[in-house]
Amino acid sequence: MILSKKDSYLLYGFLLLVYVCGLFIPIMENDSAQHATMAMRMYLENDFLHIYKGANDYLDKPHMHFWLSAISFKIFGIHAWSYRLPALIFTFIGAFYSNKLAVHFYGKKINHIAALVFLSVQAVILANHDVRTDAVLTGAIALAIYNFVKYLDSSKLSNLILGFLGLAIGFSSKGQLAVFICGVFLFVHIVYANKWKQVFSWKVLVGLTAYVLFISPVLYAYYVQFDLHPEKVFNGFNNISGIRFILWDQSFNRLTGTGFKNNSPDYFFFFHTILWAFLPWPIIMYAGMFSHLKKAISHRFKKIEGFELMSSLGTLLVLLVISTSKFKLPHYLNSLFSIMAVLVVGYLWTLHKNKKIKLLSRWANFQIGLFVFLSVFVLCLSFWAFTLSSWLIIIGIVVIVTLLIVFLKTVKEAPYRKLIVSSVGLMVLINFTLNTQFYPNLLQYQSGITASKIIKKNKIDPEHLYLRDGIEAWSVSFYAHKNLKRVKVANIPNQLKKGEWVYLEEASFLKTKEAGVVWSKIYPLEHYRITRLKLKFLNPSTRPETLTKRYLVQR
Repeated sequence: MILSKKDSYLLYGFLLLVYVCGLFIPIMENDSAQHATMAMRMYLENDFLHIYKGANDYLDKPHMHFWLSAISFKIFGIHAWSYRLPALIFTFIGAFYSNKLAVHFYGKKINHIAALVFLSVQAVILANHDVRTDAVLTGAIALAIYNFVKYLDSSKLSNLILGFLGLAIGFSSKGQLAVFICGVFLFVHIVYANKWKQVFSWKVLVGLTAYVLFISPVLYAYYVQFDLHPEKVFNGFNNISGIRFILWDQSFNRLTGTGFKNNSPDYFFFFHTILWAFLPWPIIMYAGMFSHLKKAISHRFKKIEGFELMSSLGTLLVLLVISTSKFKLPHYLNSLFSIMAVLVVGYLWTLHKNKKIKLLSRWANFQIGLFVFLSVFVLCLSFWAFTLSSWLIIIGIVVIVTLLIVFLKTVKEAPYRKLIVSSVGLMVLINFTLNTQFYPNLLQYQSGITASKIIKKNKIDPEHLYLRDGIEAWSVSFYAHKNLKRVKVANIPNQLKKGEWVYLEEASFLKTKEAGVVWSKIYPLEHYRITRLKLKFLNPSTRPETLTKRYLVQR
């Protein structure tokens, strides 16, 4: 084994610490808080067939993510951590099956490495506190691809059924994107490994039947919410078929930009986004992709023993296709990361087997140099921007740094081990700092969090609490444990009764004063759109200039 059990367990332990710290960060606006509130409504109303965004029908992401979070609320109660728990479970599923796939292709000597690579990826860690549908999708795709590959090599029906189960969970989380990604990777593997016999088997018909059964709950929910109600109007249209939407429109509209703003004409968007999203492994991943493709071309794509093409060519093909989309966001990459982890491990393992010690040493030194620099940068930024929250954070940082220094001083003639442990360890240091010092302090400038603390402290009844119509403040609803009523600014003088509360931004607050409304209690709240950080905000001396006001007020 390349890594000792001690190495693996220590790195797993520190990664678990990072992920657990992320569970307790306040919910972030906009999407994460919005999804949490939508799942909360499912739980509170015990209605798992309809999805609503505020007062309106929701027709975008399918149900699985919301179902899992609503079930978690039912078991554990409404908390930020219980909302995030299903995402964390599927992240561990993704790590487990990434590892199994790497071991399947490259042998037991690289056991645990793909899991550690996957769990240390920056966007994967981020997706477990800024939780959307992607963590469930990513874990489901890893589950599906491993079991499909296993079926192609063993012809076991159980693997085929599990593969279609993973595919169905992915489909039920984000639509046909899961089918497309799995399809591209598997097509490459089938063609390269010549596995057509297993494709044209009666077992595949059984698997497809199981798949239809697995996705039927989502299809039925869409049918009940939309197909049974042709009178519903959504985006100016009626006679909407929910089933057609999830089977076709949802994915292809994003690809063509239909109904979505063309947010990125940059065809290289995903290729350069990988440079931060797949930290600490992007350069190694690209090197591995180039090396794999060069080897395949030099052998004219003839099968080579102990070599797989799926992770390299499959990743490249998916990137090329999604780069043509008119609507692009960084987290669309997340579903590729489990297979990219296999690519990283395969490339490094090939270097190790071929005794490319000097090249591995250069990679190790490159990783250590780059991520020591990034670690120092993150530490300085976090403690410069925000005052220390707790001395326990300093103790945690000192322990991690000390262990890394001891490791780097003791390891000498093992560049593979040095590269893996130092890369994962430094990402632990970076994200422990972010999850305990940076993000918790940053989120205090998301005024919905501050308002929620005031609501809790003053025991304000959510029945008498309103949000200004159109304001992005899902976190207020979530922490109030209620889908709060909305009120238009013009209606506040007549609609709000004595003793009732409303959360609004400064312009609306001033309009109510101009309209003669007298507020008995006024809580001014500092606010900043924390998903768009600027140096002027991060600098404590200039931060007040960047802040706007929001208000929690009582009539």
